[in-house]
Amino acid sequence: MARKVLLIEDEPHIAEAIRFILSRDGWTVASHATGHAALDAVRRERPDALVLDVILPGRGGIELLGDLKDDPALAAIPVLVLSANSRERGRAEAAGADRFIAKPFANDEIVAALREVAGP
Repeated sequence: MARKVLLIEDEPHIAEAIRFILSRDGWTVASHATGHAALDAVRRERPDALVLDVILPGRGGIELLGDLKDDPALAAIPVLVLSANSRERGRAEAAGADRFIAKPFANDEIVAALREVAGP
């Protein structure tokens, strides 16, 4: 059975590219484009991992990450954070990100990072 990843990314072209890359690697990909619906989506979807953009409409990725890590039912979900601003790395790691990747990224970098955080 394919593992499930929840992608929270508001940029349609980036979301579609990541969906394609991860689907090709065997992941089932669900996605959402806004921050305010993301926490409910994580609770509903129960993904094996989360790919989370920092800048989102409605609610920021760092704030969402903090909420996830504060919720005992969701805290163990591995989170890969993406941002166009590499200076967000420190904030993402302090909030509990398992990995951080700056945009633009290489396709194999996303796959390798997700495999790393989600485990075998």
